[in-house]
Formats: sequence, C-alpha cells, structure tokens
Amino acid sequence: MNQHNAFARHFASLHRKGEPLVLYNAWDTGSARAIAAAGARAIGTSSWAVAAAHGYEDGESIPLALVEQVLGRIARSVPLPVTADIEGGYSADPQACAGYVSRLLDHGVVGINLEDRIVNGAGLYGIDAQCERIAAIRGMAAGRGIALFINARTDLFFDGKTSPQDVLDQAKQRAAAYAKAGASGFFVPGLVDLPVIAELAATIALPLNVMVMPGMADSRTLAKAGVARISHGPAPYLQAMEATRAAAQLVLGQPE
Repeated sequence: MNQHNAFARHFASLHRKGEPLVLYNAWDTGSARAIAAAGARAIGTSSWAVAAAHGYEDGESIPLALVEQVLGRIARSVPLPVTADIEGGYSADPQACAGYVSRLLDHGVVGINLEDRIVNGAGLYGIDAQCERIAAIRGMAAGRGIALFINARTDLFFDGKTSPQDVLDQAKQRAAAYAKAGASGFFVPGLVDLPVIAELAATIALPLNVMVMPGMADSRTLAKAGVARISHGPAPYLQAMEATRAAAQLVLGQPE
C-alpha cells in the first residue's frame, strides 16, 4: 500500500458514529499549521474561507489554479490527512470533475467535499447526474490506487422554504444513491434539527457529517445522535478576521 493511500485509509477510519471527527476548518498554510498544533487529527478546508482569504466571493469564483496551489501547500505543510472543500467540482461534466480531483491527489489531498447544488445556477443536480459525477471521481481514484474519501454534500437543508422533516426522505434517497455511486460520507450543512440529524444517522449507510451553525447541539450531544464528523465551515476564518480587526483597532487607536 502506498503512503498516500495509507493516509487516505487512516482518514476514513476517523469517521466513527459516536466518536465524531471534528474539523476546525483551515484556509491557508498558517491556519492549517495552527490547527494541527492544537491537536487536530485531520485538516479540512472551507471553500468559502479560502476564497475570502484571497479576495474572492464564494461560488467557484476563485481560479482553480490558485485553489490547487493553496491546497497543495496546506497538504505539504502538515503531517495530517487533508480533505478539501471543492464546492461543485468546477464543472457539471463528470470527467472534468474527475480530472480536477486527480490534480488535487497529485498534491497529497486524501478527501473532498462535493456538493449537489448547481453552483451559479438554480437548484440541485438531479440524483442521477450527481451520481455520475461521484462515480467518475471514484473511478479515477480507484484507478490510481487511492481510497479517496468522497464526502457527498447535499444542500437540501439550505432551502428555507421547507422544514427539515419535509425533506428528510429526499435526503435519505440521495444518501443511498450517493453511497451506491461511490461516496464515502454524507454531508448535510444547514441541518441543525437534532431529531432529524439522529434519524438520518440511524438510517443511512454513510457516515453523517454536520456543520456547526447557530442553534446546533454541542459535540457531545451530536455524538450521541450518531454523527461521525463535525465541521466548522467558514466560522474559524470569520473569528480570526474579527480578532485581527479588533487587535488592529487597539493599535491604530480608532474608536469602535
């Protein structure tokens, strides 16, 4: 087993119900090193934070080449597995997505988040279309002998028009289809309803990943609900920038 694949398998093993992997998301080499020094078991990036740190808006506006450079430097700077948030894969085309992820594997990345929202479009990809994208990435990684962790993200719970309970069955359907296509985990940002989280964790085959948001239960409660991974998304970046602003304000003597 090559070292890259060993790292990938170790990362997958960290996803356990009742003992969730906690990711305090990074946006550059400095933040990744700081998080690693705090005792992290793995490093995850936030696409929103990576973009913002380089002066771009979220939504795949930051150039691929720059994202690749940032992720590569992070992966080389820490002795930990690195998983990258790649938004929608920068293409609707399955093979184009697989080609992009292949370049990230060249830099040592062992996991990705791939969302089913149509970036800069309307709604979500149909289940079959998203499964084709997942399957293409899985096939590419398998061909390279790397057990890439594909965290299949659904944006079903970001629709403020319906309650989490109303889309629960759709989430279960997507989780089952994504698992069959080759996904390794199921990511449900926007979902904070604890009973729905617990039901999803109990009824889907994939490890469940949630993102910390206002109104979210604490980590211990989420662990008891069966969550296998807890992400912090862009919150660490926002907190760091606010701390920097406040410190600068003290030095510069400007009033609040």
